[in-house]
Amino acid sequence: MENDRPLRILHCFRSPVGGIFRHVRDLAEAHANAGHQVGILCDSTTGGAYEDALFDEIRPFLALGVIRMPIHRTIGPSDIAALWRSYKEIRSLQPDVLHGHGAKGGALARIIGSALRVNKYRVARLYSPHGGSLHYDRRSLAGQLIFRLERLQESLTDSLVFVCDYERQTYFSKVGRPPGRNELIYNGIDDTEFEPVETGPDAVDFLYIGMMRDLKGPDLFIEGFAAAERIAGHPLSALMIGDGPQQQQYEEMKLRKGLGRRIRMLPAMKAREAFALARTVVIPSRAESMPYIVLEALAARKPVIAARVGGIPEVLGGDSAALADPANAQSLAAIMAAAIIEKDWAARTMPNPEGFKSRFAASVMTKHVMQLYRELAGESTVTDGHLRTT
Repeated sequence: MENDRPLRILHCFRSPVGGIFRHVRDLAEAHANAGHQVGILCDSTTGGAYEDALFDEIRPFLALGVIRMPIHRTIGPSDIAALWRSYKEIRSLQPDVLHGHGAKGGALARIIGSALRVNKYRVARLYSPHGGSLHYDRRSLAGQLIFRLERLQESLTDSLVFVCDYERQTYFSKVGRPPGRNELIYNGIDDTEFEPVETGPDAVDFLYIGMMRDLKGPDLFIEGFAAAERIAGHPLSALMIGDGPQQQQYEEMKLRKGLGRRIRMLPAMKAREAFALARTVVIPSRAESMPYIVLEALAARKPVIAARVGGIPEVLGGDSAALADPANAQSLAAIMAAAIIEKDWAARTMPNPEGFKSRFAASVMTKHVMQLYRELAGESTVTDGHLRTT
């Protein structure tokens, strides 16, 4: 049957780090295991040894390969070269589906997908913002420009795909309600990740894991930790795990506060390895969409303290006592101290594991995404390996 034929799927995004990369890896592996041909196009200047190892893990699932080229964060003349090179690479692959993630990935997928249609190729064009450009203030000149560009690209889009309702409502508010199709499909994680992670004997009280940049709140974690010690009345312990452009700044900050021994810093590692090193995971981000680290920690049965930003309340519950006020170290500290002092804190605040799994399993996410791909690519067929319009 035509509806059962394998699809050729290419994911386009800029930075191969963090939640977007995790999201794409999960989709790629699941859809490759279902018999589809999948590829990735992304930036070549971002990432390091840790990301290279992740590419090595996912490469066997990428029948269409990995295309890497310089794609800069800011808008500039270099985008023209990236667009032209991407067009040539993508045209040679003849995909059925182009799924852009983040603002730059979304622009590449939609502009190139539309150019392919001019040349009689039928390709589905999807865009998932993943926060990204939606973090801009719509009152700023940069925000006005970005949101205008987002609006202009809607005519090149077959469907927007939002990973949480917060992201969708933010898009509606800042960009406008799109005239075409939009879908809400929550991020999900693999069934194997729903196994509890045992806490090691030398575990610290609190863990920060993520990029070392202000948007993710490492400075709030350090300030909150110091204040939580004062509330608890005794020394606490913590780990900060990750890499990023402001890492030295946070190292100096904890030393200035006299926390050099009680807060250790380690390079990026897999989340489940990090979870074994701490009792409670803290996500103090200033802005988020639907961060995977929240899902991973809860699936591993680790208590979570998080800022009330993005889609996090959709996971923990809008009235959860584990949610701190955004960008408020004192609010964060009060919850961290409660997690130490109140022995039943985790049992009272964390969501029901079974209900959580039914909403945020990767099998649910990948099934719904594939259904959408099928519907949008339904007008195309493959004959002798070549894409043609029906």
